[in-house]
Amino acid sequence: MPVMRLLLACLFCLLPALVLAQDATTLLTPAKPKAPEAIALADIPGRADADERYAEEVTLRAANVDPLGRLVPRLATIEQSVDQKTRLFRYGELRTLPVVRLESMERHWKFDARQYARWRADMQALVGPYAQDAADLALRRADWDLTREAMAPGSTPEALRLRVDAVADRLQQAEQSLSSPLAEQIGLGRRANLLAARIQSGQRSVEEAIAYADRRLLRLDAPPLWRVQGSTTLRQDVTDKLSRDIQSENSFVAQYAAADVGNQRLLHILQVLLLVVLLWVAWRHRRDGLDPTSVLATDAESRVIGRPFSTWLLLSMIGTLLLEPNAPLFLHQLAMLVALVPVLRLMPQQGRRLLGPWPYLATGFYLLQRLSVLLMASDYLYRMYYLALAALALVATGWLLWRSRRQQFAGVAGPAGRLVHALAWIGVGVLVVSIGANVLGNVSLAEMLASGIIESGYFALVLYAAVTVFETLLRRLGTRREVRRLWLMRRHGGNVLESLARWARVAAVIGWIIYTMNRFRLFRPVYDVTKAVVTHRFEYGELSISLGHILVFCIGVVLAVWTARTLRALLREEVLPRMSLPRGVDNSVASLSYYALLLLGLLAALSAAGFKMGQLAFLFGALGVGIGLGLQDVVKNFVSGLILMFERPVQPGDVVDISGTAGRVRNIGMRATTVRTFDGADVVVPNGMLLSDKLTNWTLNDPTRRIDIDLGVAYGTDVTRVMQLLQETTRATQGIADDPAPAVLFTGFGASSLDFAIRAWTHDFDNWSTLRSELMTRLHAALDVAGIEIPFPQQDLHLRTVAEDVLQSLGRPGRGPEQGDHDAR
Repeated sequence: MPVMRLLLACLFCLLPALVLAQDATTLLTPAKPKAPEAIALADIPGRADADERYAEEVTLRAANVDPLGRLVPRLATIEQSVDQKTRLFRYGELRTLPVVRLESMERHWKFDARQYARWRADMQALVGPYAQDAADLALRRADWDLTREAMAPGSTPEALRLRVDAVADRLQQAEQSLSSPLAEQIGLGRRANLLAARIQSGQRSVEEAIAYADRRLLRLDAPPLWRVQGSTTLRQDVTDKLSRDIQSENSFVAQYAAADVGNQRLLHILQVLLLVVLLWVAWRHRRDGLDPTSVLATDAESRVIGRPFSTWLLLSMIGTLLLEPNAPLFLHQLAMLVALVPVLRLMPQQGRRLLGPWPYLATGFYLLQRLSVLLMASDYLYRMYYLALAALALVATGWLLWRSRRQQFAGVAGPAGRLVHALAWIGVGVLVVSIGANVLGNVSLAEMLASGIIESGYFALVLYAAVTVFETLLRRLGTRREVRRLWLMRRHGGNVLESLARWARVAAVIGWIIYTMNRFRLFRPVYDVTKAVVTHRFEYGELSISLGHILVFCIGVVLAVWTARTLRALLREEVLPRMSLPRGVDNSVASLSYYALLLLGLLAALSAAGFKMGQLAFLFGALGVGIGLGLQDVVKNFVSGLILMFERPVQPGDVVDISGTAGRVRNIGMRATTVRTFDGADVVVPNGMLLSDKLTNWTLNDPTRRIDIDLGVAYGTDVTRVMQLLQETTRATQGIADDPAPAVLFTGFGASSLDFAIRAWTHDFDNWSTLRSELMTRLHAALDVAGIEIPFPQQDLHLRTVAEDVLQSLGRPGRGPEQGDHDAR
């Protein structure tokens, strides 16, 4: 909590600087090109040799290397893709395409834009050296031309003049050798610029078509159903358009597969490894006689481990959606179709009780909805198909609600059951609106609502099955002997597994919300509004603030704190205890790593928020001045904390005594150290006090503690016998160390006793007080058994003058009051 408060304070302190960082311009001015300079006569021979060698290198490089050999075919491939889309779909035809097809084309255009960006970066890397060579040659030749002009006739040896002319001519020849490659590069660059403009135009056209389709959702785009004259004939123009759609989609899939980007390779590697692991787990359990389908395993485990191929297909589909978000829409739809059977096979019994027959109905409706593409060539059949599909889904949902209310089966109880009921009633309302829109003539809205309900319902089922598989595999991993050996898992295993499962559920819910918003055409406007709000700049005079940069800074700080805490826990509990380190080094390494990672995270967050290194240096300089003036004690304690980390005079767990406060060190921070007293109070001691005041560390080098006991025996007791008895009793007490050996000392003659001292040592510092009590008990028992008296103080009192009534009250039988002297003991 102190660290969080400190970071929040830093956040509010840095907000003004964040504001200034938004529009901050660099103070560095671009370097001016070097002006030509005449070469000194003494430097001409050496400089001529160097420039001539450089000219030869440039000439050979220009003649032997073709930098455009690999770039031209790649650019032609991108041009072919752009030409195909432009040829298949004119600008006017885009507004007649379904939204799903437009979204697929948008992905295709973005794919071409990414391919072009990679091509442009490769071109800059390949042709950049040629432009640099041309600039260097021009600068060198200018120096030689200026040198030649500065040579007065008759003042320079003829050999040097001829050498200057030869080098200048050679540099000019090298420049001419670069003319042809540079001309080809400039031509290719113009060709690429034209392609970039076509890609931007295509993206803009598709975005406008999607926006038009979204606006059309609130308009009637067909006559009411009772005025439609049914026709089942297929329109030739629509059939041709479908064939072009298929051709374009196949081309996109082929180009995406040929690109083989990093995410694709990573996904393929993970898929192969996952299949091998799942098959090995299933084989291992069967080999050990632990059949995953036995009654000893849970229902979820029996399904997940006993059906490795279904598990692999489902997780591979989720991996495709996560790792390839920009893949062709056809691949995502294919992955969803492939997951139909695994979802049903992996549904646990608990899910079946909760959902009833809905998983089968959801998968069936999704399959029927995907088959609607076969009827797109006939507007009437397509409209009637969606009307029937929405009506059938409405009847099925109403039957499920009636069934759950009538049968009252246990699966619908609890929050999950109430949530399912609420979503089902929302689905009923949306389906009613879809049917009404279809009947009235808003076919696009009806199609969007019906397909949105069906696809979002099926996707929720897929995510539920995927989360169930993940949690099952996570629990199975937690039961592995190799994992349970880890100290972190032994101590926090339950919390770690539960946290991972909780994050998986949260991620699934967020993913479902985004998918559902996209299906109902809400994600794009919500995203645009959010982007406009986050990137909007609020300006006041010279101040300018953007909410996005502040959010990035806050998120960066939170991630830095979480990462630093996780790293510190791993170092303290899992990594460093396995190493042979001197005492206290592990705590210092973990603490310093924690604060170093916090500092790096803070710098990264500031950089993401728009700070430049020069601004950071200025900011920290200003903060340093403020800290030096107002926070001297904080800085002193901080530096003292660093000294404690490196010198390690005290470590967590040590028993210390500082300024009258005795207790055990619980935590050493950068500003203060927490000491828990033996009374149970936590005392926060500034680190500066630990270094400046007298510090007693009882356990710095070892946990050995001396036990001191003083006692006395009556006069007349044999001293040798007493010392021998005390020595034997002390040595026989369990917990007393043999080295150093206990010592019994005869310390002197007391007023009423012979005084002895026992000096014994124990290596168990935590229990030394209990051991001292036990030793004193044993010593008392030994002296009692031996008949040795432990005297108590005695004193003689002589009364010389006493009142008569007091004498009478002190009188005893047989002794008269006339006795002049009375003794009382």
